[in-house]
Amino acid sequence: MSYILAIDQGTSSTKSIIFDENGKAYFKASEPLENYYLEGNKVEQDPNAIYQNVLASVKECLEGFELNGGHKMQIKACGISNQRETFILWDKSGKPLYNAVIWQCKRSVNVCERLDKENLGPKINQKTGLIIDPYFSGTKVIWLYENEPKIREAIDAGEAYFGNIDTWLLYKLTDGKSYLTDYTNASRTLLFNLKKLEWDIELLSDFKLEKLNLPAVRPSSFHFGETNLNGLLEHKISISAMIGDSHAAAFGEGCFEPGNAKATLGTGSSILMNIGSEPKNSTNGMVSTICWSMENRVDYALEGIIVSAGATIEWLKNQLKLFNKPEELEGICNSVEDNGGVYIIPAFSGLGAPHWDMTRKASIEGLSFDSGKNHIIRAAVESVPYQIKDVIVAMEGDSGTPLTELKIDGGITSNRFVVQFLADLLERKVTNIGIADVSALGAAYLAGLNTGIYQSLEQLKNLNKDNFNITIPGEKLEKVKGYYMGWKKMIG
Repeated sequence: MSYILAIDQGTSSTKSIIFDENGKAYFKASEPLENYYLEGNKVEQDPNAIYQNVLASVKECLEGFELNGGHKMQIKACGISNQRETFILWDKSGKPLYNAVIWQCKRSVNVCERLDKENLGPKINQKTGLIIDPYFSGTKVIWLYENEPKIREAIDAGEAYFGNIDTWLLYKLTDGKSYLTDYTNASRTLLFNLKKLEWDIELLSDFKLEKLNLPAVRPSSFHFGETNLNGLLEHKISISAMIGDSHAAAFGEGCFEPGNAKATLGTGSSILMNIGSEPKNSTNGMVSTICWSMENRVDYALEGIIVSAGATIEWLKNQLKLFNKPEELEGICNSVEDNGGVYIIPAFSGLGAPHWDMTRKASIEGLSFDSGKNHIIRAAVESVPYQIKDVIVAMEGDSGTPLTELKIDGGITSNRFVVQFLADLLERKVTNIGIADVSALGAAYLAGLNTGIYQSLEQLKNLNKDNFNITIPGEKLEKVKGYYMGWKKMIG
């Protein structure tokens, strides 16, 4: 039996999972990671602590693997999935020039406003598929260049090296021999030309970053280098996949064809839809990005971000005390015939895609004397599928590609009311893959394809099928369409 080590380096922890050649998780370990929340909306991490965190997680995983009967020589490859927009700058000796700047960091708001005033938005969108926003790393690199003399000096001297977390880990795990990234991570920087699949020289010049060293860009499934994981293995294995975590989840869930989409239903929601071999820019508030790639194939995607999904339900529980446990929600939603005309507009931090109204406030609409707390709870739960439907409709309009199937993951998917409501609303089958660590699985699949452990996408489609839970539209489809018309009216 051959095994693959998947490292899923996230914002709050690193998970290491060893998968067998049947795509089954054999052993898993997780190590928490500290974030620094600083004044001025700054969020940072220690680059060396990230690396040590990864090694600690991998060490625990390897020890557990051996205790459960595995042998380290059976591990043939490694795949890395990572928090996407987080980046690090380091010097030619490999020493970090600054802390890792996390995707949540908002220090570059003023930079974004200035770029907007300079009317660079259309050019940036046309070239990168993205919008000007602090979420993407490019504007925060500009902020560091303008506000940190040490960074400016290093960049101007051509001695500053940029990398997302995948690149940093690769660099460290190969003792500085490999300086590479993959298309998905590059596509989240505001510096990468989506059509040409290369760093955009014109944008780098606009940003005064033309002397910044950038990693060579390769497909997600690729031989990036070899490592013995800082001595944790006696033999060297290939790092055969690197991919951003949301993209890894899409691959792990089998979004292999145009029209396949995945939605992660957590605090917020990230929806990624495969649109095929050509990039398409959005006119509806989506961003264009790479879905995933192999050496002979690049699939593009549209992505929509929903700001408040589970966060809305948490607010009802923690602030209004309307229920005690998430397990109660399904029964509460089914206890009332419908939402009683009540809708919650979950704009607690503004509205994300496709509305992008960040000034809007949350509200409860349609209350009457007949409304009870169960109607309000159901309205909060329904707001998640409604927002997903809004995003899918916008994606179909932008791409000309109809949704064929929605794959779902995340905590809310255990609520069968939500899943059935979503299937009825979309009029499509909704598949819950039934695997918690789907980003790690995607990285393992891509690593396995590069090393020959897996032969084809067709083979991958048939792995883990026994875990799949498929929900098809039901008898309430027409009613749910009517509820959605009410939502559209309320949201405006």
